[in-house]
Amino acid sequence: DPEGYFTNHLKPAVDHATARGLYAIVDWHEISDAAPADQETREFWRTIAARYAGLATIAVYELFNEPTINSGKLGEVDWQAWKAFNEELISIIHAHDKNIVVLVAGFNWAYDLSQVARHPIAREGVAYAIHPYPQKSPGPYPQAWEAAWGYLSDKYPLIATEIGWMGADEKGAHRPVIDDGRYGPLITDYFARKGISLTVWCFDPDWPPQMISDWNYTPTGQGRFFREFMLKQAQADAQSLKGKP
Repeated sequence: DPEGYFTNHLKPAVDHATARGLYAIVDWHEISDAAPADQETREFWRTIAARYAGLATIAVYELFNEPTINSGKLGEVDWQAWKAFNEELISIIHAHDKNIVVLVAGFNWAYDLSQVARHPIAREGVAYAIHPYPQKSPGPYPQAWEAAWGYLSDKYPLIATEIGWMGADEKGAHRPVIDDGRYGPLITDYFARKGISLTVWCFDPDWPPQMISDWNYTPTGQGRFFREFMLKQAQADAQSLKGKP
């Protein structure tokens, strides 16, 4: 029901963000083999770009949430085919709106961008998206992060559009999000050194790793950490702007 989706879900969210002066990311939230013959994905971005061209609220399009072949269980796709598919999607978007940031994710559920060094996306306005959950690689950190995606930040904009963790005994705990809490300061410090942006997953009491445990907004362990982290960031930003026109 594409029209119902736009009318009942996306439009109210965009209107809400616009009224409050917020920026939004529109994300094609699919987890699959990223087959380059996915006409539904093409049609989604054609429709989104046509509807929202020129709307400042929507600053970013995340083309495909978590591309994966799931260890071969979902078929095969190589980087060159994935690169070409993303470039095609960007061309569709740019036919309607070139003033947009487009996020491209790598393989292994938006973790592995190692091939971008030799074969970057050949379009303008591109940044890269990562979901660097704690168990996505065995480490050691930050060396493993640097090899898979961190090195890109020296040349391209990079954002973690999902980041978070939870304890092994918390509701819905599963690989790759389980950690004892040391991951939080480790990865945020790394991001600060590398100039990498982030958004936290997930402000919901059910979808793990949760930031809140109920709709009274009681924070989980990671919720407490990221709340304090974002408050400190906001205070630092406010201090740096003090006295500026």
